[in-house]
Amino acid sequence: MIGTAAKRARFRALHQQGCFVIPNPWDIGSARLLQHMGFAALASTSSGHAWTKGRPDYAPSRDDALHHLSALCAAVDLPINADFESGYAVEPDAVAANVELALGTGVAGLSIEDSKPGGKGLHDLPLAVERIRAARSAIDRSGEDVILVARSEALLADPEALTPAIHKLVAFADAGADCLYAPGVKKKDDIATMVCAVAPKPLNVLITGPGLSVGELRDLGVRRISVGGALARVALSAMISAAEQMKEGSFGGLANAGPGRRFNDIFSAFDS
Repeated sequence: MIGTAAKRARFRALHQQGCFVIPNPWDIGSARLLQHMGFAALASTSSGHAWTKGRPDYAPSRDDALHHLSALCAAVDLPINADFESGYAVEPDAVAANVELALGTGVAGLSIEDSKPGGKGLHDLPLAVERIRAARSAIDRSGEDVILVARSEALLADPEALTPAIHKLVAFADAGADCLYAPGVKKKDDIATMVCAVAPKPLNVLITGPGLSVGELRDLGVRRISVGGALARVALSAMISAAEQMKEGSFGGLANAGPGRRFNDIFSAFDS
């Protein structure tokens, strides 16, 4: 296995130039499949993880998340970026304490949202900035080379809130974030504006369905591309579709399942 320091160095290098896709596994099996496919880094998904536990997004606890992140980091040789939701706290000091715990899982990066616990509303700018500054201080005190991603949910709350979202991202960059992220930005012009606003720091763009290609996003200056819970939704939707057909008396939904030995061969490589 590759050591944590090496994973973190690789992850830092990925943010220096170019554009990379960072898919979001929801468990150890999906993480190992994505490593087998040749991706350079992975990011956890709080929604995908919650669904594996039969819970809605935001329902798992901080300790659930820490256990999940430890398992992912131990399972693959790729850097893992943690979806650390809102830091599982409100006050900056508490966010910092939880970030310190997250660093202990071996993650190479972690994101902190401006949403309130449970995703119920957004923090005002002054508090949101102080929370990012506290997370930055926690990472700096640790001496670990971990990427801090500052994330604003403004566009998810209001798709027309481009200017407020950018205003927050710029403030987060000034507070010490290494990478900026505002889920919900979709139009080319808006993405280009956001890239310019946070430059020279890198921008992460969330893609959850057909639309812009990797090449188009690269040309716009996007540094990294994630998919959130989309892969988990694809997998669960396929299972539901096949199960619905079974319930109606047909097994046609299993036609694309493929041979089980394919997965046995892939996963056996991790045990060798």
